[in-house]
Amino acid sequence: MPEGPLLAEPIRPLTEREFLNISRLAYEKFGLQLKPEKYELVTARLGKKVRAAGCRSFQEYYQRVVDDRTGEALIELIDALATNFTNFLREPAHFEFLLKEVLPECAARDRLAIWSTACSTGEEPYSIAFSVLDALAGGARPQLRILATDISSKALAEARRGVYPAAKLESLPPGWRRAFFLRGDGKWNGWYRVKPEIARQIEFRRINLIEPGSDLELFRVIFCRNVMIYFDKPTQQKLVGRLAAHLEPGGYLFIGHSESLTGIEHPLAYVRPTIYRRGER
Repeated sequence: MPEGPLLAEPIRPLTEREFLNISRLAYEKFGLQLKPEKYELVTARLGKKVRAAGCRSFQEYYQRVVDDRTGEALIELIDALATNFTNFLREPAHFEFLLKEVLPECAARDRLAIWSTACSTGEEPYSIAFSVLDALAGGARPQLRILATDISSKALAEARRGVYPAAKLESLPPGWRRAFFLRGDGKWNGWYRVKPEIARQIEFRRINLIEPGSDLELFRVIFCRNVMIYFDKPTQQKLVGRLAAHLEPGGYLFIGHSESLTGIEHPLAYVRPTIYRRGER
């Protein structure tokens, strides 16, 4: 009969105290607010981790995470709780603005740096690359540099692979599949991989947005979409301040359409809903 931690006796239900401990850890380490209505989500997503670790309770698992000096257990907890829903060309108004407003301003530049702060499984940074390369095809263009970051190691691993099922590509403009992807065959029939020469223009890196300090450069555009909805106001305040500090003069910040900077002090000028700009000086 098969043995192993996954077949151990049922774990004890998540208690209120255990939920509070996990919520506090998630908030302190990566700014995620787990409100009481997230109880079932935490139970479902962490339950598998608890069983896989051979623990008999959420408290025992929590203590293992806290005691792990390598930080790997914390990363696994974050991966389990993080929401990584995304699509190619999600919220298309931002890509239209990028092509119609930002690119013409950068026509004479040698370099264009863009930061996708919560890149998830890669659809956002690849959409940025495809849009820019398609718009500037056949003409002189600045060297494109895209930094794609996320807190989830699991999501970043998928993003680096750049492999997607055909259904994911159905919303792309005609010609993009042929221009930017390699079609799989054999066991990979129905799957597509981003061409290596496109993928090389993107650097994927794990970054926790709420941790202070970084050696990042200045960017012309920063995408930080559908991230702040998980944070409280103080955390949003700190995040926007850090993002603004990494915008070059005249640079743009894009946030999600369900987000707003209302009630947050920041040095950015309102351009249109979900788009803000740093002053030229």
